[in-house]
Amino acid sequence: MAKSENWSQKVTESSDALNLENGVFALEDPREIARSLKKSAEESNRRKSDPYRSAMSMLTFYINRAGKQLTAEQKERLEAAKDELRDLFGKPRK
Repeated sequence: MAKSENWSQKVTESSDALNLENGVFALEDPREIARSLKKSAEESNRRKSDPYRSAMSMLTFYINRAGKQLTAEQKERLEAAKDELRDLFGKPRK
């Protein structure tokens, strides 16, 4: 893999804003993905925005960068995690 092709993996693994749980995006339960992201965002003192935005941004970033490599089932689970994240932060579902 070329250096330019794995920059997003490096961002996901070593984000300066959030310390992510290993394998968070591979978890089977969308609610568990959301809980892990929420915990990481709330515990971080390096994030640049509020915990909700930081967590949602990381999830969206991962979905966008994984793109076509995600199976339909994986994408569906990650999209469901967005709704769970909204619930956990008391935001309306889309």
